[in-house]
Amino acid sequence: MADITCAGRTTREVNAEIRQAIAAGEHDIVVKDPGARHNLAVGILEPVRIRIAGSAGYYCGGLIDGPRIEVDESAGWGLAESMMTGEVIVQGSVGNGAAAAIRGGTVVIHGDAAARLGVSMKGGTVLVAGNCGYMAGFMGQKGRIVVCGDAGDAFADSLYETECFVGGEIDGLGTDAVLHELAPADIAWLDSTLAQYLPSAPRRGQDFKKVVAGRKLWNFDKREWKLWEQAL
Repeated sequence: MADITCAGRTTREVNAEIRQAIAAGEHDIVVKDPGARHNLAVGILEPVRIRIAGSAGYYCGGLIDGPRIEVDESAGWGLAESMMTGEVIVQGSVGNGAAAAIRGGTVVIHGDAAARLGVSMKGGTVLVAGNCGYMAGFMGQKGRIVVCGDAGDAFADSLYETECFVGGEIDGLGTDAVLHELAPADIAWLDSTLAQYLPSAPRRGQDFKKVVAGRKLWNFDKREWKLWEQAL
């Protein structure tokens, strides 16, 4: 195990030491005294475990492909942005835009998520034990979002093929988002995934609402301009 201390050092120096440790064959790295600094553990492309022993700032774990990144406390905006594969697990809450544009992997948030969770995601899974803010899932293209608590307004706005599940209340569905009946396969997947990542979550698969695209906005026809004008 490699211990890396942030105190008195720049983020560039910390990230450089993380890469040096990986190049030297380390597979378990602890980043100490993070002080909620931004851009920690970005661009990591190896299947290593990196633990942030405290809170992280903006864009922690962005542009990764393969690692497991654990944050002991909370994280700021843009957590795991554009992740390809891997796992990012936060014990606390996260700021705006968590899991934006991810293409794969799993993001687990044990607290709450702020606005715009999973916007423009193109794959992967996002799990939130608590609540999420407004416009979660905006323009989501693939993958799944699971919110065990309540969801804010404009939920799943302008959705494509991302599937969204909410255990609590939804303040308001976004444009072209509709409720859809849970299938047995949905319930089985929710039960399995929650058991793996959020075993203490009080809700089970059958307790969730499913939200998908109504598909009215998927294709544009100039003859239906009035429909689009009303929708937007």
